Amino acid sequence: QVQLVESGGGLVQAGVSLRLSCAASGGTFSNWDMGWFRQAPGKEREFVAGISWSGGSTYYAGSVKGRFTISRDNAKNIVYLQMNSLKPEDTAVYYCAVQHVSGSYAYTGNYDYWGQGTQVTVSS
Repeated sequence: QVQLVESGGGLVQAGVSLRLSCAASGGTFSNWDMGWFRQAPGKEREFVAGISWSGGSTYYAGSVKGRFTISRDNAKNIVYLQMNSLKPEDTAVYYCAVQHVSGSYAYTGNYDYWGQGTQVTVSS
């Protein structure tokens, strides 16, 4: 069974950086398109970033474009989310996921496996 484990979250002040990691197992990681999503308290889960299986194509939500970078290391079976210039509105639980439906990376329904999430809290 595919398993995804996120790590790297924490409590930080606005303007600093964090790097999230998602370690995958149970499948052929290098064949998977991957995505990062986040969910703030009382809100729906929203798309953050996506990356193709090879890492050659990346996609970002407008709210994080220019600040966040998604990348992957297929040799290590890890996808990363580098988060710079963090803002309080970035506060959420961050999840990584495996895409199983071709098309937009931005829809949660296009993903079949999810990690447990890692909390990111950004204070003013």
